[in-house]
Amino acid sequence: MPGHPEFGAFFVAERLRSLPEHDPNDAVENAIISRLAGNWDRRATVRRQDTLDEVFERDRPDFPVALLPFRNHPTYLGLDDAVKSRILAWGWVAFNKNIMDIEQFVVNPGFSLITGGAFATGMDDSLALAVTQAMVDEQYHTLMHLNASSVTRRQRGWRMPDAALPLGFKTRRHAHRIAAAESREHQALVSLAFTTVAEISINAHLDLIAEDQEIQPINRLTAVLHNRDEYCHASIASTVAQEAWKRFSGEQRDCFLRELADGMEAFAAHDLTTWARILDLLDVEGGGQMLKDIESASGRGRLLQDFSGLRQLCRELDVLDAVPFDWSTVTTDTP
Repeated sequence: MPGHPEFGAFFVAERLRSLPEHDPNDAVENAIISRLAGNWDRRATVRRQDTLDEVFERDRPDFPVALLPFRNHPTYLGLDDAVKSRILAWGWVAFNKNIMDIEQFVVNPGFSLITGGAFATGMDDSLALAVTQAMVDEQYHTLMHLNASSVTRRQRGWRMPDAALPLGFKTRRHAHRIAAAESREHQALVSLAFTTVAEISINAHLDLIAEDQEIQPINRLTAVLHNRDEYCHASIASTVAQEAWKRFSGEQRDCFLRELADGMEAFAAHDLTTWARILDLLDVEGGGQMLKDIESASGRGRLLQDFSGLRQLCRELDVLDAVPFDWSTVTTDTP
């Protein structure tokens, strides 16, 4: 029946299979989709086998070395391979937790405000349904990333609990801006700005994993499958932001642009606090100093650099020069 969670999971799984990009011969992709649907079947207890475990490749790294902020530091380079492997496994768990934190604490609350009419967007039923469906999608994305971390923990035999890590930096920054807001209206603008940044930039964030052919196939395909929905979500978020912008006062527009820029800074940054926790959990000697060196180094770079979608939104709003963000520090496809 349509209201039952099993129906929802089946629908999402079938939708993923029906997309043009789906490869029916890809064992890893099929395992992820089947696991996604199977997790919601609470009545079926006949078969408990974890299909993702069947396609796990133990010789593959769990996370791209290129995404480590300290990858070129002498302390990291001097570590033995076993410790490096554990750092990469933790990196994957942290990546998943960061995505889940964003979905649960940034995006869905923002979508809830939108559907509740907080921004007077005048959305019709089709846009309201699209936003609501996106909220449902985010729950399945959370499940996908939880599954991916769980299979890594099982196959590696390392605990690596999500609870050992802090909230992701992007989520912490969002919470900080909400707490610092001067009014409920200001809080709503923070939420809309961060939700807009999250939904338009997450494709580029997921691409950091999805385009790496050397890492664990389950991990790469998890990002690929998640990314398919997010291309649609980016369009929804852009449409909502533009409709809200039409109705903003001058003061509201200024506030929204400030928060948009703050969100972009947060989503571009490496999460050094989480990395500090990981290095501490692994007792990496000199890890704290290594991160201090990285943090103080000029031009230490950004984790996320492709801001094409957000630049395009700012062009469409005609605010490229008004938004307080240095576009020269990122890459874009648009001039």
